[in-house]
Amino acid sequence: MNGLLKFLKNNAVAVIAVILAASTLFFVPPDKKYIGYFDFPTLLCLFATLLVVEALSEIRFFEILARKIVTKFKNMRKVVFALVFITYFGSMLMANDMALITFLPLGYFALSRSEKREYIAYVFILQNIAANLGGMLTPFGNPQNLFLYSYYSIPIGEFLAVMAPPFVAAFFLIVLCCLFVKKEPVEIKDDIFYTTDKPRLVAYLSLFGVSIAAVLLKNLFPAAAYIGVGVAIAGVAILDFKALKKVNYGLLITFCAFFVFSGNLSRITAVHDLLGGLMEKNALIFTVLSCQAISNVPTATLLCRFTDNFRPLLVGVNIGGLGTPIASLASLITLGAYKRKTGKALRYLGLFLAVNFSFLIILTVFSLIII
Repeated sequence: MNGLLKFLKNNAVAVIAVILAASTLFFVPPDKKYIGYFDFPTLLCLFATLLVVEALSEIRFFEILARKIVTKFKNMRKVVFALVFITYFGSMLMANDMALITFLPLGYFALSRSEKREYIAYVFILQNIAANLGGMLTPFGNPQNLFLYSYYSIPIGEFLAVMAPPFVAAFFLIVLCCLFVKKEPVEIKDDIFYTTDKPRLVAYLSLFGVSIAAVLLKNLFPAAAYIGVGVAIAGVAILDFKALKKVNYGLLITFCAFFVFSGNLSRITAVHDLLGGLMEKNALIFTVLSCQAISNVPTATLLCRFTDNFRPLLVGVNIGGLGTPIASLASLITLGAYKRKTGKALRYLGLFLAVNFSFLIILTVFSLIII
């Protein structure tokens, strides 16, 4: 019972998603069409990627790598740059929520050990923004990207072409925010050292490459993708079976619940007509607004059913992860981490909203111009 309560507490978004899905059962009773709601290739690829990243985290690969980078810098601005852009580029490979789970503790460690706790809120917020916006460049960088990449069978070259402009714009905005930090001297005293299992590291990195290849190939060669996912899962299970227990199953449950939620809503005539009309008027703006209310992953799974033009939807669910704390799962992860580390949240929320909505407004206007 305690384990179940802990799971429910740590996976509030999944619980809400299940409740929303259950509420639609009264309007659309379960039938044979339900099985068509689920994008099983996407779920398998997401599971494989999360599993391999969890295995790498277990041998402290990301922590060791990040600590070595951060300890090379000698002033606060450079340390902040390192913390933020480790998260930014890390999210491109390991998904935004996993990047935050890995690098937020590093940020807290660096700032608390150097007695610069006053920067924790600002750095956490920038790391959160970096995770959301850095991950938008690749199909596997954000969960909603992986889903839309599969749903629309988007060619990888076209995906990169659509997301590159907002990615570059976000890069320069984040750089600008980092420049506000003073160049005051800082010394990070790290008296904790870790070593890693090199044979396992090589194996996990190879399996990570296999899982990424499965994501990229699943639209062109579905059979090869299934084989790749199977190899990645089997490899980690053999080398570290415990990693299977630590995968973010809440995220997978969230996806499944919102597949049901969005699938059922699309079959309710009044809802279908309303959402279809709003998407026709301005898909980007409506997508961004939807993210603020129901988060970016469910927005992607819902609104894809009402448009064939994936470009504004794809951009919208990525920049729409900014704004309110519920706009993305990554933001909730960051808020929870800050509250656990400091015991406070009010000052953080005020600064969070100010910085996030500034980014959101600028990137929305920019995207409206280029799309």
